[in-house]
Amino acid sequence: MGVHGGPTGTTRRALRTTLAACAAFFVCLYGLDRPVAATYALFGVVSMAALSHVPGTGRQRAAALVRTAPVAWALVTVGSYLAVRTWSAVAGMLVIGFLLAFAAAAGPRAAGAAPGLQLLYILPCFPPYAPDTLVERLAGVTFGLALLVLAEAFVLPEPRAPAYRELAARAAVIAARCAGELGREPYRLSPASARAAQAAGESLRPFRVTEAERPAGPGLRDRALGHAGLAARTLLGRLVNLPAPPPGERPPDPEPELLPALARSATGTAALLRGPAAAIDPARTADDSDALRLVRARATARGADERPTTAARGLRRAAALEAADAALAFSTAAELAVRGRRADPPAETDPGRFWYAGQRAPRLWWHRLAAHAGPRSVYFQNAVRISLALAAARTVAGVESLPHGFWAMLAVLSLTRTTAAQTRATVRLALTGTLVGALVTAALLALVGGRTTVYAVALPFVMLLAFTVGPVRGVGWSQGMFTLVVSFVFAQLAPVTWRLAEVRIMDVVIGSLIGTVFGLLAWPRGAQEELHRAVALMLARAADTVEAATAGVAAGGSGAIPDDRPLQLAVSLAESAFAQHQSEPRPAAGTAPDWQAAILTGHHVLWGSRRLLGRGGRRLPGGEGGWLRERAGAVAALMRGAPDAAPPEAVRAGRAVPDLAPPRFFAALAWLDSLTRDVEHWTASGAGPEQRIPTR
Repeated sequence: MGVHGGPTGTTRRALRTTLAACAAFFVCLYGLDRPVAATYALFGVVSMAALSHVPGTGRQRAAALVRTAPVAWALVTVGSYLAVRTWSAVAGMLVIGFLLAFAAAAGPRAAGAAPGLQLLYILPCFPPYAPDTLVERLAGVTFGLALLVLAEAFVLPEPRAPAYRELAARAAVIAARCAGELGREPYRLSPASARAAQAAGESLRPFRVTEAERPAGPGLRDRALGHAGLAARTLLGRLVNLPAPPPGERPPDPEPELLPALARSATGTAALLRGPAAAIDPARTADDSDALRLVRARATARGADERPTTAARGLRRAAALEAADAALAFSTAAELAVRGRRADPPAETDPGRFWYAGQRAPRLWWHRLAAHAGPRSVYFQNAVRISLALAAARTVAGVESLPHGFWAMLAVLSLTRTTAAQTRATVRLALTGTLVGALVTAALLALVGGRTTVYAVALPFVMLLAFTVGPVRGVGWSQGMFTLVVSFVFAQLAPVTWRLAEVRIMDVVIGSLIGTVFGLLAWPRGAQEELHRAVALMLARAADTVEAATAGVAAGGSGAIPDDRPLQLAVSLAESAFAQHQSEPRPAAGTAPDWQAAILTGHHVLWGSRRLLGRGGRRLPGGEGGWLRERAGAVAALMRGAPDAAPPEAVRAGRAVPDLAPPRFFAALAWLDSLTRDVEHWTASGAGPEQRIPTR
């Protein structure tokens, strides 16, 4: 039962699937006497409702089903023609199997739909191979999906989880409150406000958000909303850690204007995120951010004269400017998320940070997929693994003329996991469940015989039980109950004997063995190893960027920003490896490193280096420039996980901070301080150097 006494999410989905599948099957078979349409209608529902895991409420899944219907038609069409010959079917399985699995790089919605779409391509591999029945097949799939859309939309609706836009808006409200508090005596946050800011930042972590609300897609709005979440977390972190002014002193000159302007900008960002795009006046909502941008520009100009300032004032001023920068990034990203391509980022906005602004969907999709088109991407690894396994199963089914060969491919699809250990454990449970289910099925088929009315009456109850119990009790129960379901279905389509259960066992064994072999041969450790490697590579590149950016500040220059695409790619690969890692067995809670903290460090390096290098300035005096290089080297050594790296306390307690220095010195120092806190959090969570895989 649910929290309020209603049916659970699993029960809701089972009821919807059973209603749609049985209604479509019975109408096509007994009402229209179209067994082919009945088969495709039922398996169309099962593929997209039981095998797929499209996240969200029923209405959200219904919308996703409508968008994927053209893909389903194309797959059934292509599969029907390619299945006639074994070689073309195998080639199609390699290509289409890879493309559908690789589409998981586009986010959880595409990843959730991929297994069901794979099944719709596999389904025509069930003999007879009859492309001339394509119209009937498409009609059956369309009818089944239409009933499923209606069931998802209207049967037992459930409440929607808080949208990411709302979570970001709440964070903006809290940021505004914190900025207002920091601008008044005693110019520091109360413990309650600090806790609220930290909680709001934690709520925006992608994996604390339900998959349906997570901004993980390649489109402009999803990218911008994810960017807004990162900016909000950075803003809240900078406000919480804003250094207090010396006792008895007021904050530096820019702050009386800067923090109130930041609060107004955050309030406007919250209103933007909460309101419908059509009801918001772009000119009015941009005023607050423009005011903050003007105040920040004046504050930056005051520091551009390079006149020395004290450490306390310089660090607070630099931290306040960092917070302002994060607030402006938050505002710009929120506008892009709400207005999409209609948004007009300010002319001085860093084009590297918001490179996706104004881009069309095909280019953004290509950018996401191209970034993962290599053996270091877990999405690429999974696509290779599953496509090879499916092609092998299709080859065996074609060469050996298995009567129900698509069951072998279905076993590969449903039992192959991202690690060899998971696959072996899953296969063992699945074979046990299939064996028990087959024995029960054989007994029932022998007892009932050809009385199809019995199977028709029993099918809804068996299907409801299978889709309710299977997801809760595990893969063994799922396979056993599904054996009963498919046997009751085929017993209504054609005369069967108890030997159908024997065929089911044989096909599942073949598919399981193939899945196990390819699980052992193709990246058997899944994301476990890849995540360590990806994070180590990202931190190594971040360390290089820290040293290069700090050296650039010390040397001065015209403000040119170097190419940071290698670090951007490393951050993207680390994020995808972490996403898969979440679905794999891992140590008990509290013992695993905080991988998200490490990934956020990579983002902070990107943002901070661009901000510092973009301002330019004169060369720092030798002592101050050397001090920054030494500090940057220590932070970089911590990021690389060097065995002899000094601990964070020793990094801070080395040479004393100069009493007087130019503002640019303190801007770089504030950035290095924030990165040190990031690394402290990362290393404190259990990520010692011995847990990282060398990248050089």
